[in-house]
Amino acid sequence: MSPTRATAPPLPDRPDRPRGGRFGAVAGWAQRHRWAALLLWVAVLAAVTLGSQAAGSAYKNDFSLPGTDSQAATDLFTHHGSAQAGDSVEIVLKDGAGIDGRKAAVERMLAEVAALPGVAEVRSPYADASAVSGDGTIGYATVTLDGKAEAVPKEDVSAIIDTAQGAEADGLQVELGGDAVRGAEEKGSPTAELAGILAAVIILGLLFGSVVAAAVPLVTALFAVGAALGLITLASHVFTIADFTPPITMLVGLGVGVDYALLIFYRYRHELTEGADPAAATRTALDAAGRTVFFAGCTVIIALLGLVALGLGSLQGVALALALTVLTTMAASLILLPALLAFFGRRIQRHVLKHALGTKARGKVEGSRWRSLASAVQRRPLPSLMVAVLALLALSAPALGMRLGFADAGNDPATSTSKQAYDLLAEGFGPGFNGPLVVLAQGDEAAGRDVRAGLAKAEGVAAVGPAIRSEDGALSTVIVFPESAPQDAGTTDLVHHLRDDVAPGLERDTGAEILVGGATAASQDFAETVSQGLPLFVAVVVGLSSLLLMLVFRSVLIPLKAALLNLLSISAALGAMTLVFQEGWFGVQPGPIEAFLPVLIFAIVFGLSMDYEVFLISRIHEEWERTKDHSLAVREGLASTGKVITAAGAIMIVVFGAFMLSADRMLQQFGLGLAVAILVDALVIRCLIVPAAMQLLGRWAWWLPAPLARRLPRVALERPADS
Repeated sequence: MSPTRATAPPLPDRPDRPRGGRFGAVAGWAQRHRWAALLLWVAVLAAVTLGSQAAGSAYKNDFSLPGTDSQAATDLFTHHGSAQAGDSVEIVLKDGAGIDGRKAAVERMLAEVAALPGVAEVRSPYADASAVSGDGTIGYATVTLDGKAEAVPKEDVSAIIDTAQGAEADGLQVELGGDAVRGAEEKGSPTAELAGILAAVIILGLLFGSVVAAAVPLVTALFAVGAALGLITLASHVFTIADFTPPITMLVGLGVGVDYALLIFYRYRHELTEGADPAAATRTALDAAGRTVFFAGCTVIIALLGLVALGLGSLQGVALALALTVLTTMAASLILLPALLAFFGRRIQRHVLKHALGTKARGKVEGSRWRSLASAVQRRPLPSLMVAVLALLALSAPALGMRLGFADAGNDPATSTSKQAYDLLAEGFGPGFNGPLVVLAQGDEAAGRDVRAGLAKAEGVAAVGPAIRSEDGALSTVIVFPESAPQDAGTTDLVHHLRDDVAPGLERDTGAEILVGGATAASQDFAETVSQGLPLFVAVVVGLSSLLLMLVFRSVLIPLKAALLNLLSISAALGAMTLVFQEGWFGVQPGPIEAFLPVLIFAIVFGLSMDYEVFLISRIHEEWERTKDHSLAVREGLASTGKVITAAGAIMIVVFGAFMLSADRMLQQFGLGLAVAILVDALVIRCLIVPAAMQLLGRWAWWLPAPLARRLPRVALERPADS
C-alpha cells in the first residue's frame, strides 16, 4: 500500500500563471515571419556549406595525453631529434618457395615505388636480414613517407598500393600495411545514413499516415544536420577535431533532430485534435513540449562539454562538435519547425481531424493499449519491476569486463590488404611485431646498451632491436617486440611490468632515465585515463541533472529513480557492446571497445533518457496535481505519452542501428551502443520499470522535505494547454 501522507506543495492556481512563455513567443514570431524564418535557415545552410567547401576540412587526430609516460616519451623523442621523415608503409611479401627467388621482380617494383609522389625512402627486405622471417618465406619492405599519414594525399597512397600489388605473380603475395594504407582503403558508401533516413521516413509515415506530416520532422532534422556538418568543418580550422567526427555527427544529429521535432510535432497534433487552430496549436506545442526539448538538449550539451574537462585530445573536439550539433538541432526544432507548420498547418489539420473522426467512429480511444499496459503493470508492480531490472542487470554484467583500447589493422575486414599484411607479419615475425613498444633511455651509449640487454631478459618480451642513438647522442631508442598481439591482455601487462618492475631497476643500475612509449603504450594510456576520469564525469553529470529534475518536479525520489534507471540503460548498452565486439558474438572480429565511446555514449544517452523521463513524468505529474490519485496519474501519463515515446525511440533505434551496416568498426560500436540504450530506455524502462516504480512509490514519489521545499526555486517545465 502507498503511504497516505506526502508534502508535495500545490502548484499555483492556473489563472495566476502567464498565458504564454518565451518558447510560445518564438513560435509566434516564426509563424508570423514564416518566409523570413525559412529563408534564414536556407541562407545559413547555404553559407556554411559553401564556406566549408571553399575552406576545406582540417581534421586532425590528436590522442596526446600530457602527464603520461607515452606522451613524455614522444616529447623527449621529438626534443632530441629523429631520423624519421614521416610515417611508414610496410610492403609485405610472401612466397612459399622463399622470397629470395623473387628478388629481381621485387627490386623493380620497389624502384617504381621509390619514384612515386609522397615517398621519401624505400628500404628493401634484401638489405636487412631482420626484415625476412626465419624460414625465408615472408619479408617486408619499409616505405618512408614524406609526412605524417594523415598529411599524405590518399591518391598518393593508393598509387603505392597499386604499384606494389602489380608485382603479384603465381606464388607471390603482396600486401600493404600501415596507418596511411588503412586511411586510403575504401570504407564503403554512405549506406548507413541512407538506410537510417529511409527507416525514419517509413516510421513517420506509419505514425502519421501523411507524407506531409511525416516530412516536417525529417526536413527539420536534415536542415539541422546539414548546417552542423558545415559549421564543424569550419571549426576544424580552429579546434582539434578528429577525422571520424562527421559520421558521428550525422548519426547523432539525424537521430536527435528527428526525436526533438517529433516530440513537438506530436504535441501539436494533439492540440489540433482538441480543437485548436494551427497557429494556437503551434504556440502551445512549443510552449509545452518545446520546453522538454530545451531541457533535454541542454542536458546533452552540458554532458558533452563535461568531456572537455577530461583533457582527452581529439575527444575534446568530438565533444564540441556534438554539442554544436545538438544545439543546432534544438534551434531548428524551436524556430524552423514552427515556420514549416505555418506553411503546412491547414493541410496537416485536415488530415489529423479526418483521422481523429475515423478513429472515433471505429470506437477506438487514444492511448487505450498503453492504458491497459499500465494497468497490468500496476496490478503486479513488484514482479514487473524485479523481472525487468534483473534482465537489464544480466545484460549489463559483461560491461564489468570491458577492455578499452583502439582497433588496429587486426580488426579490419578480412579482405582488406591492411588486415592481410597484419596477419602475414604476425605469421612471419610473431604477434607482437604489429604492436612494438618504444623504450627511450636518456643517458650515454653504454647505458643504452645495458638497457637493451635488460629489456631482452624481461618476461613477455619476444625480441628487442638495437639501441639506436638520437641525432644529438643524448638518447637511445630500443624497439621492444612483445610475445603477445597489441590488443591482448598480455601486452597490457607487459607495459605495466616494464614501467613498474623493469625500468626502476635498470635506472638504478645504469643511471639512465627510461620511458616506455609507442603507439601501443599510448593507446593503453588513453584507455586508462578515460577509465580513471569516468567516475568523476558520471558523478558531475548525474548530480547536475538530478538537481534540475528536483527543481522541476519538486521531489527527491524522482531524480534518484531517473538517475539509477538512466545508468541502468547505459550499462546495458555497454554490456551488449562488450558481448558483440569484445567477445565476438554473431561472428564479429573480437577486439577492444574504442576507448572514447563509453563516455560519448553516456553523455548522449543520458540526455536523451532525461528527454523521455521528463516527457513521461511531467504528464504523470500534471495528472497527479489534478486528481491526487497516483495510480490514475501513472496510467494516464503512460497512455498520453507511450505512443510518441516508442515512435521517437523506434526512429532513433533504426537510425543508430543502421550504422551497423558501416564498414567502420568504431561506427558499428557506436551505433549498436546507442540503439540498445534507446531500445532499453523507450520500451523496458519507460513502459515497464517507471510505471511499476511509480506505483510502488505512490504518494512518496512527490515527497520533498519542507525545509528544502522552502529554499528551492520553482521551475515550470511545461505549461498545460489551457495555461
